[in-house]
Amino acid sequence: MILLSPDLRAALGANHAAHRAAQTVGAPAPDPAPLVKFFSPVGAATWLATELAPDGDTLFGLADLGFGCPELGYFSLSEIARVRLPFGLGIERDLTFASTVPLSRWADTARRAGSILWAEQLLGLRNHPTPARADPPDPDPLPPFDKRGG
Repeated sequence: MILLSPDLRAALGANHAAHRAAQTVGAPAPDPAPLVKFFSPVGAATWLATELAPDGDTLFGLADLGFGCPELGYFSLSEIARVRLPFGLGIERDLTFASTVPLSRWADTARRAGSILWAEQLLGLRNHPTPARADPPDPDPLPPFDKRGG
């Protein structure tokens, strides 16, 4: 899987340029919403990114490796892409991720909740599970097990 499409690269790069421009004139740093979410399909590791540096590899955002302490900072796209997980899996991009919540609110909520995944629930951005339903009857039930061998 390609972790960043050209459109995402451009949008993340634009956020980086806006951040640098604000720093240059002493203006408050922008607080954009994350544009991309990466995750481990077999664990709790999750990354949200708002910026991509001109080197095409350095992302800025919120990183949560699943230890209960999400952190704002820089991380490497190439390192994320090289991660090898059990069953031949790798880190994936959440193709359905969309957020209008600024990164600062994500960070605050994730730190309080202990993870990005819980923050996603608290911010109301994750689909809630469907209500429990009774399982349909088994069309071919096995007879009850008889301990006497019958």
